[in-house]
Amino acid sequence: MKKTWVEKMQDKPGYPKILVLEEKFPCYKAVHKMGANIGDKIVITQASEVIPLMVSVPEGKLLTLREICIALAKKHNIQGCCTLTAGIFTMTLANAVEEVKTSGEDSQISAIPWWRTLKIDGFLNDKYPGGQEAQKILLENEGFTFKPSGKKFQVIDFEKHLIDSF
Repeated sequence: MKKTWVEKMQDKPGYPKILVLEEKFPCYKAVHKMGANIGDKIVITQASEVIPLMVSVPEGKLLTLREICIALAKKHNIQGCCTLTAGIFTMTLANAVEEVKTSGEDSQISAIPWWRTLKIDGFLNDKYPGGQEAQKILLENEGFTFKPSGKKFQVIDFEKHLIDSF
């Protein structure tokens, strides 16, 4: 039987895991772009570390995957965070929130404002529930505006709306 989104966000033994960054890592380019180099320590996170960051974003503010990774690297006192796993958990959490809402369950995760978390460069996430269009509508309701870039949408001046550091 296929796992639910809520089941997918459950912590796994042995995580978070600290690794030494290698060029062959799938997240190498993104982590390197944020300042980590080969041989630096990076963290492979889990959902329980991403939840408090996403929950803390008030209306009118935004969070990107970049800020999530910087906060997690800082938390572990290391140079970087795997953007791939952190991004997977933002998507998993967003889908888990909507899964819980549609099931009628009473859960703390239903309070996660997932739509306020963007990709690294302020783009909407097409892997969130309802795709970019649903995220766009929720952000428009909070006063944000967008510029199209091909099939993608970027929040205009997203940097001015980023949550203060953690």
